[in-house]
Amino acid sequence: MTYIFNIQKTVRRPGLLLVFFLVLLGNSYQAVAQEDTQSDAATDANVQANNPLASIKTFNLHNYYVPNLSGLPDATSNTMWLRYAQPIGRFLVRGSLPIPTVPAANQTNKTGLGDFNAFAAYLAVKNAKTTLGAGPLIAAPTATDDALGSGKWQGGLAVIIFQVVSPQLQIGGLITWQASFAGQSDRVNTNVMALQAFAIWQLGGGTYLRSTGISAFNLENGNYNVPFGMGIGKVLKTEKLVFNIFAEPQFTVLHYGVGQPKLQLFFGLNTQF
Repeated sequence: MTYIFNIQKTVRRPGLLLVFFLVLLGNSYQAVAQEDTQSDAATDANVQANNPLASIKTFNLHNYYVPNLSGLPDATSNTMWLRYAQPIGRFLVRGSLPIPTVPAANQTNKTGLGDFNAFAAYLAVKNAKTTLGAGPLIAAPTATDDALGSGKWQGGLAVIIFQVVSPQLQIGGLITWQASFAGQSDRVNTNVMALQAFAIWQLGGGTYLRSTGISAFNLENGNYNVPFGMGIGKVLKTEKLVFNIFAEPQFTVLHYGVGQPKLQLFFGLNTQF
């Protein structure tokens, strides 16, 4: 803003001088407030980029590479997850399709589509600090090979929470449970629970530390796997998109059963639009 005035006339008119300083002060305050708002907006975007319950469309590519499997020497596995989430009213609907590669006979691998799953979480609590959702979960036997899926229709529940402890620290958790209710009669029944506790520590400039290991418990046969992860990520923003790239090694601290991951290399790309 350009100010044009006559100093002598202004000094002789205290009212005009006061008005001038008030206008100047107001514009200075507005500039500072705008900077604070932009800073808050940037912080909020970095926080929401890691919020699984953010009210925004997301498409994620997640990949888990497992170089060591318990009881299977020289065997490896890999799973690419395609995930899409979209808010619909007070619900957040998320669908996930895996593309696994698993060990097969004669030291070969099988690759194809796995079982598709989706949940619809009703957002019972939704404010600036806390988001809490819960709802039904369904899994369909879409696997292209018996080794890549359960062969069963499964139903269950999902509960998820995200808490903004501070602009630097965000924590949360996801609990899912699913059990078979229909499908191929000659396949083993399923009853699986997964617990994910996650923590995000903002370092500034969109860079953050993360820990998001998922503990899996097979309630049908007693197998389980409990990992701990520590990784780093970066949030990149454009006018219409927010990209979130990350890498997170996850080390198994407890496990039981053949074929459990001893180490997982988790990396991915999250896109919000």
